[in-house]
Amino acid sequence: MIRNALIAAAALTAVVAPATAVADPIIGTPPPCVGASDLAGADFNVKKCGVSDVDQHRAGFENNGGAYCGPASLYNVLHYWGHQKDAPVGWLTTKVGNLDPKDPADFGVITNSIGRIGVDAKYTSDGTNLTNLRKAWDIATKPARDAGWTTSTGVVSTNDHPDFAGDLAKKLNEGPLQLVYGRYGAGPATGSLQRGGGHIVTVVSATGSFGGSTMKLKLADPGRAADSGQGNYLYTQSAYESLDVTLTKRTFKEYVPVKDDENTREDESLEPGTYRWVTRWELDGPRYVSETNRHMVEGFNWFDMAK
Repeated sequence: MIRNALIAAAALTAVVAPATAVADPIIGTPPPCVGASDLAGADFNVKKCGVSDVDQHRAGFENNGGAYCGPASLYNVLHYWGHQKDAPVGWLTTKVGNLDPKDPADFGVITNSIGRIGVDAKYTSDGTNLTNLRKAWDIATKPARDAGWTTSTGVVSTNDHPDFAGDLAKKLNEGPLQLVYGRYGAGPATGSLQRGGGHIVTVVSATGSFGGSTMKLKLADPGRAADSGQGNYLYTQSAYESLDVTLTKRTFKEYVPVKDDENTREDESLEPGTYRWVTRWELDGPRYVSETNRHMVEGFNWFDMAK
């Protein structure tokens, strides 16, 4: 598959090729991104341009970055603020606005930056959570606050926000979001579902209706590079993609097992779990097909900055 690289032959061809009129289209060149910020009326259409799509799977990370979706998706958010808004975000001498994920020369520094986010977000082998990722955002944006910027962040849950679609659109209008979904399989009781892991992605676009029960998103997904697992994918940045998904509001009974307490001799996980009714938004899309799990969105982190 395609990976960003400097290919001498391609560069030579570009030099000797016949001149092309400025107005002529270049075959294979994607159209420029056109942002949207329409929140008037009953429907919404919001799109952010300039959001990166960095890969989480990298050499040097535990399990080659299999659980680094949270840090990588937060890097995408920081890239937007550093490049589109010229905010001085980063760590010590590393400034996100000076880095280009598509430049092979910056791959190592960006890998270190994603790793730094992981440290600040208290990464474990299970990954990261939205709460600690907001703390990592606060650390990465401290240089901006020191320079006179104001920053804010928060979380919106599907369970306690009746107009989740409208809230998502409004917060996306401020800046790209971190969206978390759980992978749910069948629970012990008929019709129940049980969570078995999750994933975090970056939201760059949303269309739908206020108060609606469905909406369409475009995602920058750090774990779904088209060439994942092929060639030297752990050492290069994949081509950017915007993945189309549809979210549909669902209410169902969730089974919550008991977690084992490491500080006791008993194995509490053997005790019967509990059931609860929850509201989630089911995520479907061409690149999110599973025969065993259903992808249920649980909430998102939002971020904002101003000067």
